[in-house]
Amino acid sequence: MNAPLPDVPEVRVVGLPQLTSGFDLVERLDLAMHLKVHGPLEPIGGERLAQLADDVCLRGRGGAGFPFARKLRAVADAAIKRGVRPVVVVNGSEDEPACRKDTVLINRAPHLILDGALLAAEALGARTLVVGVTRDSTESSMTAALAERGLSNRRSAALRARVQRNPERMVTGEASALIRSIDGGPALPPGRRVRAAESGVGGAPTLLSNAETFAQLAIAARIGPSRYRGTGLYDEPGTVLLTVSGAVARPMVIEVPTGVPLRYVLQLAGAPPLPQGVLTGGYHGSWLNAIASHDAVVSRASLEALGGALGAGAILPIGQETCALGEGLRVAQWLADESAGQCGPCRLGLPAAAGGLADVLNGGGPTALEALHEITRAVKGRGACKHPDGSARFIASTLTAFKDDLAMHVLSGGCGRETRGVLPLPVPGLTDPGAPSGERLVVDWTLCQGHGLCADVVPELITLGPDGFPTVSDAGVPLALRGRAQRAVRRCPALALRLERTADQLPAPPRRAALPSAPGRKALGSGWS
Repeated sequence: MNAPLPDVPEVRVVGLPQLTSGFDLVERLDLAMHLKVHGPLEPIGGERLAQLADDVCLRGRGGAGFPFARKLRAVADAAIKRGVRPVVVVNGSEDEPACRKDTVLINRAPHLILDGALLAAEALGARTLVVGVTRDSTESSMTAALAERGLSNRRSAALRARVQRNPERMVTGEASALIRSIDGGPALPPGRRVRAAESGVGGAPTLLSNAETFAQLAIAARIGPSRYRGTGLYDEPGTVLLTVSGAVARPMVIEVPTGVPLRYVLQLAGAPPLPQGVLTGGYHGSWLNAIASHDAVVSRASLEALGGALGAGAILPIGQETCALGEGLRVAQWLADESAGQCGPCRLGLPAAAGGLADVLNGGGPTALEALHEITRAVKGRGACKHPDGSARFIASTLTAFKDDLAMHVLSGGCGRETRGVLPLPVPGLTDPGAPSGERLVVDWTLCQGHGLCADVVPELITLGPDGFPTVSDAGVPLALRGRAQRAVRRCPALALRLERTADQLPAPPRRAALPSAPGRKALGSGWS
């Protein structure tokens, strides 16, 4: 069974490095080393910056692939119309067990991300910059990077910048959940669709994009569109960061030009020569069968044409020795546990879908398969966020990509292979159940609403007081209870419970971002009309 991925796995590059320049010199590029490697960067006017993003076909690298220039112009238009200063948010919340590319960037090249974010902030006339993270390592690196640039959250600062730490859960990386947490609420999707470009942090127009997206913007601004377009495909120029794990000898983050054959990337990581299938785009993505994975190249268009997805850049092959549907079931169960519990499709539909897939694998026959199809169809398009849709897409893709295995399970009661657990999930090996895990449970009292679910999941560590609110044991969490402690954290509807290392300081409670006012068009930076 594969162990969880480390925060910073091995990093490789195909061709000339761009995002990973300097990684061969130091483990982390501080500001001085960053400037030596990349050089200084001059501000760019608003419309020129948008045109640059257009010229290099820059799309969001967090999964949705939305054109960055359209988002930038939408924020500018909304700020002009309303006469307020916009906000810039970097989404570095990488909570999927199979994704590490943004975590690698934040840990090793934080100033490249800040370069792009500050370019956008200057062009828009923003006076607030927030970087959302969910890991100890990314919080530490980005906090240090802000300090190295002399940026702080002081009211007197020309640009107020801070790091927003959220719980490590799948739903906290959703844009609306991150915005809600920045405003002082729980890191949960609000259940209503509002465009951040029109009303985001504090109700102001907000430019929110993925960490790699801002780093790509900084690269394009330094080398110019002609040189940027000299790498990769004509319609998808530049490089991409991929996280390659699963059935590989060397899990890694790799920077590759678009257009490189996917089979070459898999070969570099030590994947099986003939994989049974390759999951593309992570756990909200889609499977490619062996033939499609051989024909695919690294590009959004190529993967989509073959039924896959680039998504957030996670690539996970599995070999012939494991049960593909069993691997899918493990992921489906984890996705169900990651539910925010605030809408029916997520709270009820995802556990039902995971249970339906288990019924198929356990000999439920055609009746169980038809019931599973009905559940996944019912979940789509009805959730408070995109988690139910992505999870249903993953299950549907699993059934489609492995039809021969599915037929054997439905008609013959099984495929004859064990589930080896090659897809990474955050489940530790409990070699010594009585040993301490080095973590403790902590309640954020600014968020706790006294639901009491945590006490039901792990009563050995949490009891309910007379007022109905939890009382948490001061003792650390033993390894034997770590799985249930993690489940209690995931099940907390208010995201008030978290696991922290016993030696770490508690993060400061979230504060509402202050938005300096400015009249009319003067709220925007130079270059907008």
